[in-house]
Amino acid sequence: MPRLIPSPSRVTAAGEPPKTIDEFVGRVNSGDGALSMAHMRSPSGWAEPGQTPEFDEYTLVLRGALRVEHADGDLTVAAGQAVHTAPGEWVRYSSPGPDGAEYVAVCLPAFAMEIVHRDE
Repeated sequence: MPRLIPSPSRVTAAGEPPKTIDEFVGRVNSGDGALSMAHMRSPSGWAEPGQTPEFDEYTLVLRGALRVEHADGDLTVAAGQAVHTAPGEWVRYSSPGPDGAEYVAVCLPAFAMEIVHRDE
């Protein structure tokens, strides 16, 4: 039987200035460890520490643009585009543009602090 997820849980975000994370599916909101799906809203100038996660992350940008730094350079993911980062790949996300970014992130398995491995 289908299971309705009536609302997300707001979770704490890394980086400055603060961004909003509303998790619909994942360890916090639905108790799912297989994947997480969250709606993110990051303001202009937001940046988080680099990380080397143990999960696949698929990110679909809905509005604005997201900058993704990686070991070989960086790329800009604009509204209507998506990006995939693989487990073990160093990445750093930011939204340097004037409008920030709104996006949906899907992580397989679900995001957990123990497997994100943020830079210090």
